Parts: sequence; structure tokens; C-alpha cells
Amino acid sequence: MTCVPHSAAPRREPLRQALTTGDLFALTAALVGVPSESFNEQRITDLIEAELRRAEHLEVERIGDNLVARTRLGSGSGRRILLAGHTDTVPANNNAEPRIDGDVLWGLGSVDMKGGVAVLLDLALSVSAPAVDVTFVFYAREEVGAADNGLLEVAAAREDLLQADVALLGEPTNGVVEAGCQGTMRFEVTLRGKRAHSARGWMGRNAIHRLAGVLAVAADYRPRLPVIEGCEYREGLEAVAVSGGVAGNVVPDEAKLLLNHRFAPDRSVAQASEHIRELLAPVLDDGDNVEVVDSAPGALPGLQDPLLVELVRMSGAPARAKLGWTDAAFFSARGVPASNFGPGDPLLAHAAAERVERSDLTTVHRALKTLLTTPV
Repeated sequence: MTCVPHSAAPRREPLRQALTTGDLFALTAALVGVPSESFNEQRITDLIEAELRRAEHLEVERIGDNLVARTRLGSGSGRRILLAGHTDTVPANNNAEPRIDGDVLWGLGSVDMKGGVAVLLDLALSVSAPAVDVTFVFYAREEVGAADNGLLEVAAAREDLLQADVALLGEPTNGVVEAGCQGTMRFEVTLRGKRAHSARGWMGRNAIHRLAGVLAVAADYRPRLPVIEGCEYREGLEAVAVSGGVAGNVVPDEAKLLLNHRFAPDRSVAQASEHIRELLAPVLDDGDNVEVVDSAPGALPGLQDPLLVELVRMSGAPARAKLGWTDAAFFSARGVPASNFGPGDPLLAHAAAERVERSDLTTVHRALKTLLTTPV
């Protein structure tokens, strides 16, 4: 008899078993049990790919560590819905291993967003004759810089794979449709001063002291609250990093502040930038500098689409605005209405106490399955 070392034992079995029994809770736990920090998604992608290729009703394409599985059933509606979920997680925080306590699953990525991935994977395999054609996208590197996002890798190789009439991101939303998303941008504000010995500070100009004016603008920021398609967005301006100083006895001649602005999707990046520059202008002098160091546009709700109308109805709650940024913006920029709908509390994402409840998974799965199998 040949003994197989424990380290060489196949890792697919928990995933396979969960899919066979249709247990979403166990499937999510199996996915949480596969480490997949950003840039380390190959293993989990291999496992998901193996399962998708078992399904005769799906056409499966792999591009890097990204998977696209599509039906081509020529459904009567002639429409296509795209369901997407990212497979990567942030670094572990003493929560790498899944732990089940009753109907609660604890562990890294359980909310963000392996619970959503589990729902999409089960639907991809079990709904073999949907009422509308479906594209399932499992992609890498969402939790890092936008330039590394797996959706861009897919688009660069096969833009056609991402074509759809409407898109849903499986981000955690507590089972409520969160429409579109806000835009985001970061400004580096550099303030100038004049060096002097701190014993004779009046001979210089303290750049760090000058930060007070910029910080007051941020602290006193009165957010715009636009209502778009019935969803109220809330803009914000926050100081998120600060640097400056030369030595313990020197009045500094330069200080830098990083500001993060979240803006509603009815504004473009250029309009949002101009808005913040106007607010800062009264506290800036010649020689100061405001530079946009990164930005991403928002996504309008697009809730008029019949598929999203039906999903909102089935969710049992009014749609609300997505106050964070998600890859809904990626699809919106391509003319595809996009929203977010997934299991779990978004406030638990990235937390050491990240966890998802069994009922969250089943509620979202039920709504999406009904959406895919009911003619609209």
C-alpha cells in the first residue's frame, strides 16, 4: 500500500463535497480555507476552474488568475447579466483559518468576499437553464491598486467576455441592493514655509502650523447629499496622512497632507477635483501645491433596468446608495449598469472579527437564483 503524505493530499475535497451537498455554508468555509491574499490567487483559481469545467452548460475562459464562465443558451430574453466576485483577500489578521460556531462562519474573506464567491460559484454550477444568459466572473487582485485589478487584465485580453446588459458585484451589502458607487480621489497638499531656528521661530514661517487651515477645511466640510434615482449619496473629505518636519530645533519649511475625497457619481473626476481645489484656495499661497495622486470615477445607479428593478423587489428592501467605491465603476464606465448585492455586513470587511452568517448566504442565493430563473 502506498501512503500519500499529508502535505500531498488533494485540497479539492472540501470544495467538492460542499458543492455535492449544496451546502453554501460549507462551501464558503472551504473557500476561506484556501489562502488567497492579493497576488496569491492561483490556487483558489485552480480549484474554482476545475469545478466550472465540469459544467457542460458553461464556456470557461481563464486569463491569468481570472475566470470567466458563460452560458450561451440563446435565452428568450436575449439579455445577459454578469455576476462578478473577486477571489483575493487582504492579509490575514490572526483569522486565516475558517472557524464555524453554530450558524456563524469566522475567517479571513468570509465577508469580503468569499461568501459572495460561494454564492456565485454554486449558481454557476446549479443553474443550467437560466431565463437570461449569464456571465460569471471570478477575478484577482481587487484589494490592491486599481492598476493591478484582474478585470483590467481580462479586458485587455478579451473585452468581449465582459459585455453584458447589467452587472452585479457580489460585495457584502447585507442582502440589500447598493446601487452604483461613489467616486474616490486622493490629493497631496504641499504647504511651503521658511526655515529658521526654533529659538527664533518668528524669523521663519512654520509649514506645519499652516496645516491648520487645510485641516479646518476638511473638519468643517459640509457634505453634499445628492439623491440619484432615489438613492442618497453622501460626499466626504478626510485627512488620511500627514508628514513634515526637519529636526527638533528647526522651523519646517514644508509639510504635506493627504486628503481623501469621496464624491457622488453625478460628478466626474474633473468636477470633483475642481470642487476641492475651490475649497482649499483661500488657505493656499503661492508656492503651495495640490496634486491628485490617484482617482477613480463613480458609477450611476442604473436602477431603471428591469433586472435590477426585479432584484430590488425580491430583496424586500429599497435600494440604497453604495457609499464606498467598488468595481461597479469598471462596468459603468463601459456603459453597463452596475450595482452591488452580496451576503454579509460590509462593516466587517477587513476586520479581525470578519464573519458571515448562514442566513445571509441563503437569502442572497435565493434572490439571485430567482432572478436568473424567472423571465423578466
